[in-house]
Amino acid sequence: MTSLDGTPVTDERPRNRLLARCAPSDYARLHPHLKPVFLPQEFVLYASRGPMDFVYFPESGVASLVVTMANGKTAEVGTVGNEGFVGLPVLFGESVAHVGVFMQVPGTGLRMPSVVFRNELQPSETLRNLFFNYAGAFFNQTAQSAACAFLHSLEQRCCRWLVATADRMPSEQFALTQEFFAMMLGVRRSSISVVMGNLQRRGLVRYSRGRVTILDRKSLQAMACECYHVIKAETKRPFGDTI
Repeated sequence: MTSLDGTPVTDERPRNRLLARCAPSDYARLHPHLKPVFLPQEFVLYASRGPMDFVYFPESGVASLVVTMANGKTAEVGTVGNEGFVGLPVLFGESVAHVGVFMQVPGTGLRMPSVVFRNELQPSETLRNLFFNYAGAFFNQTAQSAACAFLHSLEQRCCRWLVATADRMPSEQFALTQEFFAMMLGVRRSSISVVMGNLQRRGLVRYSRGRVTILDRKSLQAMACECYHVIKAETKRPFGDTI
């Protein structure tokens, strides 16, 4: 099997942690419809008010759910990594995206047609329960992130975002431009430059040419706001501590 960019894929076991929690019989039904995809930075999974033809299961990278205002300004309202899937409204019968979704940090994943996903949910109560549990957890994470944007400093939020992203990646290094980081957090690029410069001087990260390397994860976690631990615990709650 190969991905859409021609890269051979030899490991058939799901690296997406939500798929890994499927019962063997459920995963056996889903597996033939899952196609490997390369998800480059800025790749648009859904345009706002556009069709949701596929659902996506990231294996690495981070997808950002983004709301765009009438004046063109944007703000991130949620993120999805290898712990979940992109296309939550499809679970509730929706076919049009209400927010845009694009890849903030590039990676790889699996996708399947939305109509097939809906059809496969119907005969399996265990599969429906798994995805509805994830939906509840994602709602709570989004609510926590909304409160975070109002109550915590930019430095705390940056540290939370960096550590949470590293948790979803196979290494401590990943692509991230200051321009997109600022857009996601709803601040000016100059503000991100100041925070990242401070973190780099403290020896916590290295940032060069759009790539971030986490050098001291423990210190970054200590500097992150409480939301990092709350959201991480909420992610684990519906699926058990092994996820």
